[in-house]
Amino acid sequence: MNRIFKLSVLATTIAMTTACTRIETGEVGVRVGFDKQVQPGELMPGSFNQVLIGDVLTFPVKDVNVKLDDMNPVAKDNSTMKDFDAVVVYNINPSQVAELYSTKNRAFHATDKSGDVFLMYNYIVQNARNAVYKAARKYEALDMADNRSEMENFIKEEIVRNLAEEKLDGSLTISQVLVRNVLPADSVVQSANDLVRSKNELKQKEIEVKTAEAEARRMAALANNSQSSIAFMQAQAALNISEGIKNGKVQTIVVPANFNALMLNK
Repeated sequence: MNRIFKLSVLATTIAMTTACTRIETGEVGVRVGFDKQVQPGELMPGSFNQVLIGDVLTFPVKDVNVKLDDMNPVAKDNSTMKDFDAVVVYNINPSQVAELYSTKNRAFHATDKSGDVFLMYNYIVQNARNAVYKAARKYEALDMADNRSEMENFIKEEIVRNLAEEKLDGSLTISQVLVRNVLPADSVVQSANDLVRSKNELKQKEIEVKTAEAEARRMAALANNSQSSIAFMQAQAALNISEGIKNGKVQTIVVPANFNALMLNK
Protein backbone atom coordinates (compact mmCIF):
# COMPACT_ATOMS: atom_id res chain seq x y z
CA MET A 1 0.00 0.00 0.00
CA ASN A 2 2.81 2.35 0.91
CA ARG A 3 4.47 1.54 -2.36
CA ILE A 4 1.30 2.34 -4.26
CA PHE A 5 1.05 5.68 -2.45
CA LYS A 6 4.61 6.56 -3.31
CA LEU A 7 4.04 5.67 -6.94
CA SER A 8 0.92 7.81 -6.98
CA VAL A 9 2.82 10.78 -5.52
CA LEU A 10 5.59 10.26 -8.04
CA ALA A 11 3.12 10.06 -10.90
CA THR A 12 1.36 13.18 -9.69
CA THR A 13 4.68 15.03 -9.38
CA ILE A 14 5.69 14.02 -12.91
CA ALA A 15 2.29 15.04 -14.24
CA MET A 16 2.51 18.40 -12.51
CA THR A 17 6.03 18.94 -13.83
CA THR A 18 5.17 18.05 -17.42
CA ALA A 19 1.99 20.14 -17.21
CA CYS A 20 3.90 23.33 -16.48
CA THR A 21 5.27 25.91 -18.84
CA ARG A 22 8.10 28.29 -18.14
CA ILE A 23 8.05 31.91 -19.26
CA GLU A 24 11.30 32.61 -21.08
CA THR A 25 13.40 35.77 -20.96
CA GLY A 26 12.02 38.43 -23.28
CA GLU A 27 8.49 37.04 -23.01
CA VAL A 28 5.44 37.67 -20.85
CA GLY A 29 2.69 35.15 -20.24
CA VAL A 30 -1.06 35.47 -19.88
CA ARG A 31 -3.31 32.82 -18.38
CA VAL A 32 -6.43 31.81 -20.23
CA GLY A 33 -9.03 29.93 -18.18
CA PHE A 34 -10.92 26.84 -19.23
CA ASP A 35 -13.75 29.22 -20.17
CA LYS A 36 -11.39 30.91 -22.68
CA GLN A 37 -11.40 34.14 -20.69
CA VAL A 38 -8.12 36.04 -20.27
CA GLN A 39 -7.29 36.39 -16.60
CA PRO A 40 -5.94 39.73 -15.37
CA GLY A 41 -2.26 40.08 -14.59
CA GLU A 42 0.86 38.99 -16.40
CA LEU A 43 3.13 35.98 -15.84
CA MET A 44 6.69 37.22 -15.66
CA PRO A 45 9.86 35.68 -17.21
CA GLY A 46 11.31 32.77 -15.24
CA SER A 47 8.03 31.68 -13.67
CA PHE A 48 6.59 28.15 -13.98
CA ASN A 49 2.87 27.98 -14.57
CA GLN A 50 0.59 24.95 -14.65
CA VAL A 51 -1.44 24.24 -17.74
CA LEU A 52 -3.52 21.33 -16.44
CA ILE A 53 -6.46 23.66 -16.11
CA GLY A 54 -6.67 26.33 -18.77
CA ASP A 55 -3.71 27.46 -20.81
CA VAL A 56 -0.83 29.94 -20.75
CA LEU A 57 -0.08 32.12 -23.75
CA THR A 58 3.34 33.72 -24.14
CA PHE A 59 4.13 36.91 -26.03
CA PRO A 60 7.53 38.32 -27.10
CA VAL A 61 7.82 41.85 -25.74
CA LYS A 62 11.44 42.83 -26.38
CA ASP A 63 12.77 44.15 -29.69
CA VAL A 64 10.06 42.85 -31.96
CA ASN A 65 11.15 43.39 -35.59
CA VAL A 66 8.58 44.47 -38.13
CA LYS A 67 9.83 43.97 -41.68
CA LEU A 68 8.37 46.22 -44.35
CA ASP A 69 9.45 44.86 -47.73
CA ASP A 70 8.63 45.58 -51.38
CA MET A 71 6.94 48.93 -50.79
CA ASN A 72 6.45 51.33 -53.70
CA PRO A 73 5.92 54.81 -52.27
CA VAL A 74 5.55 57.87 -54.50
CA ALA A 75 8.35 60.42 -54.35
CA LYS A 76 8.10 64.21 -54.37
CA ASP A 77 8.67 64.20 -58.14
CA ASN A 78 5.60 61.91 -58.54
CA SER A 79 7.70 58.92 -59.59
CA THR A 80 6.95 55.54 -58.01
CA MET A 81 9.87 53.93 -56.23
CA LYS A 82 10.94 50.55 -57.61
CA ASP A 83 11.60 49.20 -54.10
CA PHE A 84 11.66 50.49 -50.54
CA ASP A 85 12.46 48.22 -47.57
CA ALA A 86 12.51 49.16 -43.90
CA VAL A 87 12.54 47.63 -40.41
CA VAL A 88 10.73 48.97 -37.36
CA VAL A 89 11.73 47.68 -33.92
CA TYR A 90 9.23 48.03 -31.08
CA ASN A 91 8.85 46.92 -27.47
CA ILE A 92 5.78 46.19 -25.37
CA ASN A 93 5.28 47.32 -21.80
CA PRO A 94 5.15 43.98 -19.89
CA SER A 95 2.44 45.27 -17.58
CA GLN A 96 0.14 46.00 -20.53
CA VAL A 97 0.28 42.59 -22.22
CA ALA A 98 -2.94 41.16 -20.75
CA GLU A 99 -4.90 44.32 -21.52
CA LEU A 100 -3.61 44.56 -25.09
CA TYR A 101 -4.44 40.95 -25.80
CA SER A 102 -7.89 41.02 -24.25
CA THR A 103 -9.13 44.45 -25.32
CA LYS A 104 -7.60 45.17 -28.72
CA ASN A 105 -8.89 43.85 -32.01
CA ARG A 106 -7.36 40.45 -32.72
CA ALA A 107 -6.58 41.66 -36.25
CA PHE A 108 -3.97 43.96 -34.66
CA HIS A 109 -1.93 40.92 -33.59
CA ALA A 110 0.03 38.45 -35.72
CA THR A 111 0.81 34.76 -35.30
CA ASP A 112 3.86 33.11 -36.86
CA LYS A 113 4.20 29.54 -38.12
CA SER A 114 5.34 28.28 -34.71
CA GLY A 115 2.24 29.69 -33.06
CA ASP A 116 3.88 32.63 -31.28
CA VAL A 117 1.61 35.64 -31.00
CA PHE A 118 3.13 39.08 -31.62
CA LEU A 119 0.96 41.69 -29.95
CA MET A 120 0.08 44.74 -32.05
CA TYR A 121 2.36 43.58 -34.87
CA ASN A 122 -0.15 44.23 -37.67
CA TYR A 123 -1.06 47.54 -36.07
CA ILE A 124 2.57 48.65 -36.19
CA VAL A 125 2.86 47.41 -39.79
CA GLN A 126 -0.02 49.62 -40.93
CA ASN A 127 1.21 52.68 -39.05
CA ALA A 128 4.77 52.21 -40.29
CA ARG A 129 3.67 51.84 -43.93
CA ASN A 130 1.63 55.04 -43.70
CA ALA A 131 4.63 56.84 -42.21
CA VAL A 132 6.93 55.53 -44.97
CA TYR A 133 4.60 56.73 -47.73
CA LYS A 134 4.30 60.13 -46.06
CA ALA A 135 8.08 60.41 -45.66
CA ALA A 136 8.71 59.51 -49.31
CA ARG A 137 6.61 62.48 -50.44
CA LYS A 138 9.16 64.82 -48.85
CA TYR A 139 12.07 63.82 -51.13
CA GLU A 140 12.92 63.47 -54.81
CA ALA A 141 13.39 59.84 -55.85
CA LEU A 142 17.13 60.26 -56.41
CA ASP A 143 17.59 62.07 -53.08
CA MET A 144 16.08 59.45 -50.78
CA ALA A 145 19.19 57.29 -50.47
CA ASP A 146 21.19 60.32 -49.31
CA ASN A 147 18.54 61.23 -46.73
CA ARG A 148 18.04 57.88 -45.01
CA SER A 149 18.70 59.24 -41.52
CA GLU A 150 16.19 62.06 -41.94
CA MET A 151 13.59 59.64 -43.28
CA GLU A 152 14.16 57.21 -40.41
CA ASN A 153 13.66 59.99 -37.87
CA PHE A 154 10.52 61.20 -39.60
CA ILE A 155 9.02 57.69 -39.79
CA LYS A 156 9.75 57.04 -36.13
CA GLU A 157 8.28 60.38 -35.03
CA GLU A 158 5.18 59.78 -37.14
CA ILE A 159 4.53 56.36 -35.59
CA VAL A 160 5.13 57.70 -32.07
CA ARG A 161 2.68 60.54 -32.74
CA ASN A 162 0.01 58.10 -33.88
CA LEU A 163 0.55 55.92 -30.80
CA ALA A 164 0.08 58.95 -28.57
CA GLU A 165 -3.14 59.88 -30.37
CA GLU A 166 -4.47 56.35 -29.80
CA LYS A 167 -3.38 56.41 -26.13
CA LEU A 168 -0.95 53.56 -26.81
CA ASP A 169 2.29 55.42 -26.09
CA GLY A 170 2.38 53.86 -22.60
CA SER A 171 1.95 50.36 -24.01
CA LEU A 172 4.20 50.39 -27.09
CA THR A 173 7.63 51.93 -27.61
CA ILE A 174 9.32 52.42 -30.99
CA SER A 175 13.03 51.89 -30.38
CA GLN A 176 14.43 52.02 -33.90
CA VAL A 177 13.61 52.53 -37.58
CA LEU A 178 16.00 51.39 -40.31
CA VAL A 179 15.65 52.13 -44.02
CA ARG A 180 17.32 49.09 -45.56
CA ASN A 181 16.86 49.55 -49.31
CA VAL A 182 15.91 52.46 -51.58
CA LEU A 183 15.62 51.98 -55.35
CA PRO A 184 14.21 54.62 -57.72
CA ALA A 185 12.28 53.55 -60.81
CA ASP A 186 14.39 52.43 -63.79
CA SER A 187 13.00 55.29 -65.88
CA VAL A 188 14.15 57.83 -63.29
CA VAL A 189 17.64 56.35 -63.21
CA GLN A 190 17.78 56.33 -67.03
CA SER A 191 16.64 59.96 -67.20
CA ALA A 192 19.27 60.93 -64.66
CA ASN A 193 21.97 59.15 -66.67
CA ASP A 194 20.78 60.85 -69.88
CA LEU A 195 20.87 64.24 -68.14
CA VAL A 196 24.41 63.65 -66.89
CA ARG A 197 25.51 62.56 -70.34
CA SER A 198 23.92 65.65 -71.95
CA LYS A 199 25.59 67.92 -69.42
CA ASN A 200 28.95 66.29 -70.11
CA GLU A 201 28.48 66.66 -73.86
CA LEU A 202 27.47 70.31 -73.45
CA LYS A 203 30.48 70.94 -71.24
CA GLN A 204 32.73 69.31 -73.86
CA LYS A 205 31.28 71.52 -76.59
CA GLU A 206 31.74 74.60 -74.44
CA ILE A 207 35.37 73.62 -73.95
CA GLU A 208 35.80 73.13 -77.70
CA VAL A 209 34.25 76.55 -78.42
CA LYS A 210 36.46 78.25 -75.86
CA THR A 211 39.49 76.45 -77.31
CA ALA A 212 38.58 77.60 -80.84
CA GLU A 213 38.07 81.17 -79.66
CA ALA A 214 41.42 81.17 -77.91
CA GLU A 215 43.11 79.81 -81.05
CA ALA A 216 41.44 82.49 -83.19
CA ARG A 217 42.67 85.19 -80.82
CA ARG A 218 46.15 83.71 -80.96
CA MET A 219 46.21 83.66 -84.75
CA ALA A 220 44.90 87.25 -84.90
CA ALA A 221 47.59 88.35 -82.48
CA LEU A 222 50.24 86.62 -84.59
CA ALA A 223 48.91 88.28 -87.72
CA ASN A 224 48.95 91.71 -86.10
CA ASN A 225 52.43 91.14 -84.79
CA SER A 226 53.56 89.95 -88.22
CA GLN A 227 52.28 93.08 -89.95
CA SER A 228 53.90 95.28 -87.35
CA SER A 229 57.18 93.41 -87.75
CA ILE A 230 57.19 93.83 -91.56
CA ALA A 231 56.39 97.53 -91.32
CA PHE A 232 59.13 97.93 -88.70
CA MET A 233 61.64 96.11 -90.88
CA GLN A 234 60.75 98.26 -93.91
CA ALA A 235 61.09 101.46 -91.90
CA GLN A 236 64.38 100.27 -90.42
CA ALA A 237 65.72 99.44 -93.87
CA ALA A 238 64.73 102.88 -95.21
CA LEU A 239 66.39 104.52 -92.22
CA ASN A 240 69.59 102.55 -92.78
CA ILE A 241 69.70 103.52 -96.45
CA SER A 242 69.12 107.15 -95.61
CA GLU A 243 71.91 107.10 -93.05
CA GLY A 244 74.19 105.40 -95.53
CA ILE A 245 73.54 108.02 -98.21
CA LYS A 246 74.07 110.81 -95.74
CA ASN A 247 77.41 109.40 -94.72
CA GLY A 248 78.50 108.81 -98.32
CA LYS A 249 78.59 105.10 -97.91
CA VAL A 250 75.96 104.50 -100.55
CA GLN A 251 76.12 105.74 -104.19
CA THR A 252 72.91 107.26 -105.29
CA ILE A 253 71.40 105.97 -108.51
CA VAL A 254 68.40 107.80 -109.82
CA VAL A 255 65.97 105.57 -111.61
CA PRO A 256 63.39 107.35 -113.68
CA ALA A 257 59.80 106.59 -112.98
CA ASN A 258 59.41 105.42 -116.62
CA PHE A 259 62.52 103.32 -116.55
CA ASN A 260 60.74 100.25 -117.74
CA ALA A 261 59.21 102.19 -120.61
CA LEU A 262 62.62 103.50 -121.75
CA MET A 263 64.05 100.06 -121.80
CA LEU A 264 61.20 98.83 -123.97
CA ASN A 265 61.54 101.70 -126.46
CA LYS A 266 65.21 100.97 -126.90
